[in-house]
Amino acid sequence: MIDAVVFDIGNVLIEWQPERFYDREIGEERRREMFKTVDLHEMNNRVDRGENFRDVIYETAEAHPEWREEIRHWYDRWIELAQPVIPHSIQLLRALRSKGVPVFALTNFGIDSFAHAETHYPFLGEFDRRYISGHMGLIKPVSRIFEMVEEDSGLRPGQMLFTDDRQDNIDAAAARGWHTHLFDGPTGWAARLVAEGLLSEAEAAP
Repeated sequence: MIDAVVFDIGNVLIEWQPERFYDREIGEERRREMFKTVDLHEMNNRVDRGENFRDVIYETAEAHPEWREEIRHWYDRWIELAQPVIPHSIQLLRALRSKGVPVFALTNFGIDSFAHAETHYPFLGEFDRRYISGHMGLIKPVSRIFEMVEEDSGLRPGQMLFTDDRQDNIDAAAARGWHTHLFDGPTGWAARLVAEGLLSEAEAAP
């Protein structure tokens, strides 16, 4: 029996495609060169593990002066990287809560970047429990982060259904015995929630 539904946030509730932002700003060719030269995703992982958002971005920018301005955008214009929302997914979150189904967030997100996101996306305050990697000090897909959710919530792995857009995160949760759904769009996620008996077709419809 599923007693809680656990949402990832990036690319599940809010689109997270930094490459798309940079393609618009500097063009695809230069973006590819920058991402090849600078490990921007590992930079972001440092933030998601709890390091200071501005310090990490600006330190990386200073280490790569040829890309200084572009790298600083990751902090200065961050909300433009983390958009738009995925409306149907937010609707599903709210439909579950209206049915009395506990809804958690488990997300790789920095402390300061999440606080910033909350000022733009009020639905981030609607979860029953929020597990933010920056506060936890480690990121998915490390097995321990899933164990920490179990310990804090008091739920067994088989009582939770988790959706995430990354296969490695899904595999890590499944290895602990969680029910999982690889998110590839809200339509498939809605169908899974209906199949599990958590929502009716009408409740899950966009």
